Amino acid sequence: MSGRKPLECTDMTEVRAEIDRIDAALVDLIAERFGFVDRAWQLKSNPGEAHVPWRIQQVIDKVKARATEKGLPPELTEALWRQMIGWFVQYEEEKLRRSLEGNGGKGA
Repeated sequence: MSGRKPLECTDMTEVRAEIDRIDAALVDLIAERFGFVDRAWQLKSNPGEAHVPWRIQQVIDKVKARATEKGLPPELTEALWRQMIGWFVQYEEEKLRRSLEGNGGKGA
């Protein structure tokens, strides 16, 4: 659902409503991304596979390029993604550890 453009807002109530709409959409997209992260750990066999530096850098490079195209500070995007990726890596590592403990150390 598309909302107003920033310059179409005539007061703070409209601005806040649009920010709330965007926040809800962002949460929905992060939830969708989380579903794939949740699947990813299930396809891996050990906690060391959760942190893949080249892949992390590839993702960061892509989102920074996209941010630049959209006129968004790439430093903001990098900071947000590094925080999110860090959380997801920890999540995967913990899930993989628990999976290994539950399987007597034999993998997922």
